[in-house]
Amino acid sequence: MNTPVTAKSNSSGVEANAHLAGKYMAFRLANEDYGLAILKVREIIGLMDITRVPCTDAFIRGVINLRGKVIPVIDLRMKFGMEPCQTTDQTVIIVVQYSTTRGEITMGVLVDQVEEVLSINADKIEPPPSFGANSMNADFILGIGKVDKRVIFLLDIGRVLSGDEAERLVQAVTA
Repeated sequence: MNTPVTAKSNSSGVEANAHLAGKYMAFRLANEDYGLAILKVREIIGLMDITRVPCTDAFIRGVINLRGKVIPVIDLRMKFGMEPCQTTDQTVIIVVQYSTTRGEITMGVLVDQVEEVLSINADKIEPPPSFGANSMNADFILGIGKVDKRVIFLLDIGRVLSGDEAERLVQAVTA
C-alpha cells in the first residue's frame, strides 16, 4: 500500500519540475556546482580588465567593454556571501541576458570556471530546500539538479539580483 503512494508522490514531483528540465551551463564557485539555463547564456569570455565603478555594491565588480558595449560584471561569489573570486586561468565571465519589467538586462557573471553543458531531466531535479523564515531569500534557486553524484544548484539569473540591485546595476552602466 505504501508503494503506490510513493509512486504517485514521485510522479507529481516530476510533473511539478517538468518546466525545469532542459540544458544548463554548469559552472563552479568555490567547491560548489551551479547551473544557468543555457537559453539565458549569450557567451563565455575569458577574463578581461574590469573597470570598477565608484559607490556601487561590493559584488558589482565593475564594467567591461565588450565589442563597444559597456556591460556590468558581478562577482557571484560575493553576491552569495562567499570570499571574492580569486582569478586563475580558469576564471571566466559568463555573459547572460534576461528580461525585467524595465527591459532586457545584459550582464557578466564572474565565475571560477565553466564545466559543461548538461541536460537535466525533470526526475533529476528536486525542489529547493526550505531553510525557514529567518533564512536569506533564496528565490533565485529554481531547484537542485542531481547529476551522477553531483548536486547542482539551478539558478534563475533573473532573480539573483533584487529589483533594487538590478536598478543599481543598470545605473552603474549609465552613470
